[in-house]
Amino acid sequence: MSATVERLLFPPNPQPKILTMIDAVSLHLVVFVLATFFGALIAGLAGFAFGLIASAIWLHIVTPAESAALISAYAIVIQGFGIWRLRHALQIARLLPFVAGGVAGIPVGAVVLRAASPDHLRASIGLLLVVFSVYSLARPKFHLRGGGRIGDGLVGLASGIVGASTGLAGLPVIIWSAVRGWSKDEQRAVFQPVVVAIFAITLLWFGGAGMVTTDVVQLFFMGLPAALLGTWLGLKLYGTLDEARFRRIVLLLLLLSGMTLLPATFVIPPR
Repeated sequence: MSATVERLLFPPNPQPKILTMIDAVSLHLVVFVLATFFGALIAGLAGFAFGLIASAIWLHIVTPAESAALISAYAIVIQGFGIWRLRHALQIARLLPFVAGGVAGIPVGAVVLRAASPDHLRASIGLLLVVFSVYSLARPKFHLRGGGRIGDGLVGLASGIVGASTGLAGLPVIIWSAVRGWSKDEQRAVFQPVVVAIFAITLLWFGGAGMVTTDVVQLFFMGLPAALLGTWLGLKLYGTLDEARFRRIVLLLLLLSGMTLLPATFVIPPR
């Protein structure tokens, strides 16, 4: 049994005591599975934000490298489930510029990551997300009619760059889909395949870098039933949403994503 999994199943306890059920099934493992379930539930409902929800809890019990690899692996499963559910809305011709741009943007993002400060990158993206989401929540929705395939390709490129440099794959295409005036099914049928493509390439890169360890594989299968159940339930709830409620949920999740990226001193003023 690997070290991380053993730590989740049987956390160290300096005080010897009678073995109980909670000792046998580690509280850490329960927390890991619950975080996976709730992240999948939100991703099934909104089409994204699995990593935002799950990693906020995971990072207390697994390493950042394990969390990054797990997010990529689960995202492929969860988004793939959603793509199948919305297959009626898929338009391959519409997707191609986004996917091509995303693939091209990944190596650029890797260069940016090495050259720039990760903290500055995340803070800049966080500020843009907060401004966009607050503005969009405060005013009537607007539709961007222009852009065309060139604009779609550039947004895909930005998604690849952002995904490789910050791990936040898909944010540019999610915003772009939200302002194009597409229906909620059309939006998800665009940004979910793009996210799958970017995460699939990212996971291959993680594998080549030795980040897909035995620990990661074991944790993935431990949480997989919870991820599938959460995704199924989230998609059921998604079916009850009208266009306005879906738009509001997406904007609120973008706002939350942006706030988590800002330095703590910006969000919580010093006393």
